[in-house]
Order: sequence, then structure tokens, then C-alpha cells
Amino acid sequence: MKYRTSYRMFVIVFMAMKFFWQIYWFQRFRRVWDERTAHKWEALLERQAKEYRQKALELEGLLIKFGQFLSTRADLLPPAFLREMEGLVDRVEPVPPEYSRATIEREWGCRIEDQLSWFGGEPVASASIGEVFKGYLHNGTPVAVKVQRHKVEKIFYTDFRALRIVFWMLNRIKSVRAQADFPALYRELVHVMSKELDFKKELKHAQYFQERYEESKGVYIPTYYEELSTRRVLVMEWIEGEKVTDTEFLKKHELDEESLAKRVFDLFIDQLLSAGMFHADPHTGNLMVQSDGTLVMIDFGMVGEIKQEDATDIQNIVQGILLEDYDQVIRALKSMDFLLENADEGKVKRLLRDTIHMYVQGDFTSFDQEVVNQVFEDLQEFVKDQPIQLPADYAFLGRAVSIVVGVVTTVFPNVDLLEWGKPVIQRWVGGGESNASIYKQVLKESARPILSLPRSLNEYLTDGQKQREFQQQSQAVGFLHQYYVMYGLFTSLVTIGACMTLLMNLLMWEVVWVTFVSSGAFGIGFLMLLVIARSHFNMIQRERGLKR
Repeated sequence: MKYRTSYRMFVIVFMAMKFFWQIYWFQRFRRVWDERTAHKWEALLERQAKEYRQKALELEGLLIKFGQFLSTRADLLPPAFLREMEGLVDRVEPVPPEYSRATIEREWGCRIEDQLSWFGGEPVASASIGEVFKGYLHNGTPVAVKVQRHKVEKIFYTDFRALRIVFWMLNRIKSVRAQADFPALYRELVHVMSKELDFKKELKHAQYFQERYEESKGVYIPTYYEELSTRRVLVMEWIEGEKVTDTEFLKKHELDEESLAKRVFDLFIDQLLSAGMFHADPHTGNLMVQSDGTLVMIDFGMVGEIKQEDATDIQNIVQGILLEDYDQVIRALKSMDFLLENADEGKVKRLLRDTIHMYVQGDFTSFDQEVVNQVFEDLQEFVKDQPIQLPADYAFLGRAVSIVVGVVTTVFPNVDLLEWGKPVIQRWVGGGESNASIYKQVLKESARPILSLPRSLNEYLTDGQKQREFQQQSQAVGFLHQYYVMYGLFTSLVTIGACMTLLMNLLMWEVVWVTFVSSGAFGIGFLMLLVIARSHFNMIQRERGLKR
């Protein structure tokens, strides 16, 4: 029945309609949102997530991939649903072997025995799109043969049609429509998911990574046999190795866990933060380690791409955070299409600033509890309003990041990701070929420290939220630094002017009273400079003491 178009579409659309109705009914008749109601709400979402997972495993096909896609969409789904989707593993029951043999022979246009001296009768791995068999070429070389599952294209395109109806229904709900651009999201979903159905594209991806890491020591990409690879069959070198997280294997071959974790980090930080393709599914089944410590990447069906302008936007986000220029961060987020038209940019900037300040402080203890509560309330309201969307390619980027972090911390639990990431930041600081070098940005910021005081004062006078936060340490200290610099500069100008006037009058024997006035102004200005310098020095010392 799962191969029947009408049955699949009915099950998927009916399940979605049932979920929508349950949510509407629940919210319609529960207007008092107390702790008991919240508990029932979580239970409802958990039941729906489990039902979706069960249906996905029964029907297979796109529902499994879509569930994995949903596990990355914290901007669309509540935590209860995300937790269930994270456990949706792409491993399904294999199809009868005769179906796979028929597909291979149809694609090759000959018998399997004409190309292989031996071909395994049972698959060594089975997923929602393809199955992997072991075989041997006539010269004795072992190969892995990946075969597309029986009728998988028909299943996927049927599911695309069903999901189009579901997305159409979502877009008809006014309160939901404001949360995301569902037509664009559907197009991105189809674009990303459909690429996995063409093994020729996976072959091109693999060749790209082979060329990219050809000179990299300790990283290996298997050889692919282009002459035996088609749209539905992919033949590659057979690789012996174990999962990179197999601690017993690492101990047996005396492989240094920290060094291995660092190489995994370096391998993927280069992909995830630079222009070019990145492996979008780097789980432990696709990342292997050999006895000599060589890392092996396999399975390039799910690949994302970071364009040059995206890489520049990511740099601008990092630079904006480092320089506390959240207008620059907002511009970069808008350029990457993260912010919807109805997004409250002021709220986004405020939440970014508060969250980053708390992270820099190390914990929440240095903040007044009222401010912390206000930040959490704003964050909850921010999530509820959903002023952002996460495009599909970035969703897979986020998923890849989370998987890599999980792999690295599993291999070496004491990892310091910030310390390992410093060389990357240093390369960004250098600027390279980028037009947005941090050096240029810092120079611009350093050239206008005085001009930022009116902006800070204006924000203080016009922003009610800032009035509540103004007494917090980081902003208050920054404001005082600006105050002392501006006050000191003004006093210096007055003192220098008085000194010049005094000298001119003494040399030219001008009016006596001008000499006395300028002398007094010079003396008072000099004393004020001493007081300002002393006060500023004491403030800096107190600040250092607090940090220690």
C-alpha cells in the first residue's frame, strides 16, 4: 500500500489535518494557560511527534528525510517535537535483493557478472533512498555499490505533492503564515531533497571534495568509478574503517583522541565557514577513521553550499558581534534572508546584545535578576512572534554544525571549541581578500569614539528598555569611558587654548587682564585634566578588579 499514490497522499494530508485540528481545538477551549495546561500542551505535541515518527518509519521515503529536516527547524517547531525528530534515524528495512539487482542491470545495460566478479546477495546498509552492497571488480578491487531503492523516486514525488497541500493549508492560516514564507520554504525543501535522488550529482559532489582535500594529510575521500555510476547506481572504492567515535578502536590502535578530534574540527570548520560546498550529513556513519588515524568522509548525497556572499555575511555577523555593531549584524541577517518583513529589528538587536553580553560574562550571575527575567520574557515573546526564518540550506548548515560538535565532544569531551576556533577568527581579522576586514572596521570605530556618545545618550533617552538596562555593568562602564574621553578632550582643548592665549599675551605684552584670565583658565583646566585622569584611572582599576 505504501507505493500507492492515493494512499500515501491520504495518510500524509489526513495526519496533518488531524494535527492542525487538535492544536486548534486545544487552544480554542483553554484560555487560562497555567502549569497544568502547559503540561497537557507538551503531552499533545509529544503524541503528535511520536505519531509522525511511526508513520515515517512505516511509509519510509521523504517522510524520514523531512523529519530530519524538521529536527533542524527550532524556528518552526516546539522543543517537544524537535526531541522526537532528532531520534528519527535514516535506517529502514531493505527491499528484496532482486529489485536492486534489476535496477543495477537496467542502469548498466548488462548483467552484473559482466562488470563484477562477485556481488553480495544482501545489502550491508539500507536507508530511505539507497542501499549499499559489497562487490569485487574483475581485477580483485573491492567496491561499494549504492543502489537506489525500488520506486523511491515515485514515493518522493508523491510525498512532494502531499506536502505541497500541507504547506498550502499552513499558508492559509493567518497566525501561522506570519511565522515563515511557506511557499519559498517548500521550494527550498524540494530543491534540497530532490538532489539526493540523482546519484550523478552525488558523484560530482564527491569529485569536488576529492579535489578540495587532495593535498590534505590525514583526510581521504574514496575513489569513485564514473564509468559504472549512473543516476540510480553509484560505485566507489570499498573502505575499511570504524566510526570515528569508536573509542575501543581508538585505544586499540593507540590513536590520540584530542588530535583526532582537532582534525575533525579543522576539517569541518573549513567547510562550514567558508565559501563552497559542505557535507550536510556528517554523522558517525559517514565519518570513519582507519587504523593509521586517517579520516575518511563518505556519502555526499546531502551536500549544502555556502556562496561567497553568504561567507561574507557570516564574516560580517562575527565582526558585528565583536565590535558590538548590531546594525551590521542585522544587515547581514537581512542579506541572508533570515529576517522576515514583519521582524522587529529593534527587538532582534536588543536580544542579540543581551544574549551576547551574558555569554561574554560567562554566566547570568553578574546580572540583576530583574534584567535576566526581562531578557527571558523578551526571548519567549521573540520566539512566539517568529520574526525570523531559517532557509533550507542554512537549516542543513545548522544541522551539520550540531552533528560535528556532537562528534568532536564525543571523541574528546574536554574540547575547548573557542580556543580551537581562534585561528579561524585570526584569519578573518587579517582580512585577506575580504572587503570587510576587521582591521578596517576597528580603525573606523577607533576614529569616532566621541561621536558614539550622542548615539548612546539618544538611545538612553528614547529607548525604555535601555533605561532599565542602563545601570548594568558593561553598558554603564562603556558610557563612563566615553564620558571621560569626551570630557577630557573638551577640557584639553580649553586648556590648550588658554595656554596659547597666555603665551601670545606674554610675548606681545597685550592687555594685562587677558593674561590673568588666560592664566587662570589654564590653571583650572590643568587641574581638571588631572582630576579626570585620576578618576578615569580609578574606574579602570575597579573594572579590572571586578573582572578578576
